[in-house]
Amino acid sequence: MMAANVETMFYVREAPWHGLGTEVKEAPASADALIAAGLDWTVEQQNVYSENGSRIPGYKVNTRSTDQAALGIVSDRYKVVQNVDAFQFTDDLLGEGVTYETAGSLQGGRKVWLLARMPQRYIIAGDEIAPYLVVMNAHDGSSGIKVAMTPIRVVCQNTLNLALNTAKRIWAAKHTENVMNRVYEARDTLLLAETYMGELGRGIEELSQIKLSDRKVLDLMQTFFPVSEDMTEGQKKNNLRLLEDLKRRYWDAPDLSAVGKNGYRFINAVSDFATHASPIRRTKNYHENLFLRTVEGNPIIDKAYKMALAAA
Repeated sequence: MMAANVETMFYVREAPWHGLGTEVKEAPASADALIAAGLDWTVEQQNVYSENGSRIPGYKVNTRSTDQAALGIVSDRYKVVQNVDAFQFTDDLLGEGVTYETAGSLQGGRKVWLLARMPQRYIIAGDEIAPYLVVMNAHDGSSGIKVAMTPIRVVCQNTLNLALNTAKRIWAAKHTENVMNRVYEARDTLLLAETYMGELGRGIEELSQIKLSDRKVLDLMQTFFPVSEDMTEGQKKNNLRLLEDLKRRYWDAPDLSAVGKNGYRFINAVSDFATHASPIRRTKNYHENLFLRTVEGNPIIDKAYKMALAAA
């Protein structure tokens, strides 16, 4: 691979939310962040009608107040939690040193999110890991208010929200009108986040101790992108291209040169690939879908983590 191409590959990496949402670092409260990002609209519920004009009982459609855009059909027992209410508990995090970063929406407003950075600076296995929280409110009936840990390896913007057995990386937050209950919700969020980061540190140290030969790494990579006789030529070509990309991210990444050949390096290469590689076919919603996969836990990174642990 040409040196210039290597530089392009490794020096233009961005965080998974890059290009999505609006920066809200100056917002003094969540309500101000929503206004700055144009997300201070409300959800209204309308009746659902069939094609012949008769009302369908038992269901409502959630619509956006600004343009009446449909956000999702839900049960008539569904309780709407407005954006301004859903994120209110995060205001109590600001007093603990948490800062707002970005706010945005996905899938045409069906999901609204607020990104915040925790104040702690974590050095794990010699790397700085920046802890971020993504708080998400859904209006399509898919879920309630969720909080997700999204730790980023600062030097390369890789996501390291590993699926640990000992700590939650994503959890539900309760909406409450009670001020003290909101304070408790904020405290619980901080506790869960700090617990996750502590366990992540132990998980990464464990990965660093798992030595991997080049042959073993290649075997692991080929389970992601196998090439077999029953594949079409196009499928073989695509898998070989993706495999070469992943190999370069393990062996050629400048920020991994001092890490050693171990499970932690392998996880970083896979995370780099999952987060930053160009897809074979780029869909219109590619960046949104990638962000959602990142927040909820990317299956490729989860699989790589299990494989690395099994190689111990």
